[in-house]
Amino acid sequence: MNIYVSNLGLNVRNEDLQKRFSTYGEVTSVNIVMDKVTNRSRGFAFVDMKETEEAKNAIRALNGVMLDNRVIKVNEASQE
Repeated sequence: MNIYVSNLGLNVRNEDLQKRFSTYGEVTSVNIVMDKVTNRSRGFAFVDMKETEEAKNAIRALNGVMLDNRVIKVNEASQE
């Protein structure tokens, strides 16, 4: 399941999200979206988890938690 994570601080790295989400199950990929010009985080990422139920548990548990002094928003990525 693909998960959308927003309101990330500029210091958050792929490894930070990998560690947080892997508590709930197997993470297959983490991609923080970077600005092409500045090469800095755009403040959002996509986390892919192998099992749907584990991903839903991660969404419920991590939505609204503090990470790098910001309250992150976590929900299922839209398939548009």
